[in-house]
Amino acid sequence: MIKKQIPNKTKILTLSIVRELKNYSQLIVFSLIILVSIWGCSYSFTGSSVPNHLKSIYIPFCVDRSGSGEPNMADDLTTSLIDQFISDNSLSISGNRQNSDAMLECTINSVPDAPTVIEGGENVSKRRVTINARVVYKDFVMKKTVFDKSFSNFSDYINSGDVRSNKLEAIQNAIELITEDILLAVVSDW
Repeated sequence: MIKKQIPNKTKILTLSIVRELKNYSQLIVFSLIILVSIWGCSYSFTGSSVPNHLKSIYIPFCVDRSGSGEPNMADDLTTSLIDQFISDNSLSISGNRQNSDAMLECTINSVPDAPTVIEGGENVSKRRVTINARVVYKDFVMKKTVFDKSFSNFSDYINSGDVRSNKLEAIQNAIELITEDILLAVVSDW
């Protein structure tokens, strides 16, 4: 019994292109063009996956149950979250629950502050502040909870000099990162 092998059309095309390339440099250029083409085919979720029936979102003040003692953290998280949505422009911000299509409730559960780098004995030179939050996203139009998730993000800071300012800056960085994560989850988790 004689088996006929039918070559893959893609293999034939690739082999013919490689044969036509006269030298090694042309092969490198061809490979780079293919790689750049593949990398150029990336996708962005920002604003692209929000259902058509959702036009506005209400973001009430975040609740801080962390016991961290950071008096402005909940307000800063709320402001950053609202700013993220304004910049993204996928949903308009509603001033109240009654006039909105969706709602995003955020609760800060914990804000651990732990050493990350210990030098020369027991000298802590760098610390990490982490924000752990629970976020509930509700769709009022479809009358359902889209998600109830935990989010976490962190930032490191130097444990010398003006340690308080360093820590506050790290908290702001962590807030920025966690609100980016929350926005991405809202606009892409459909």
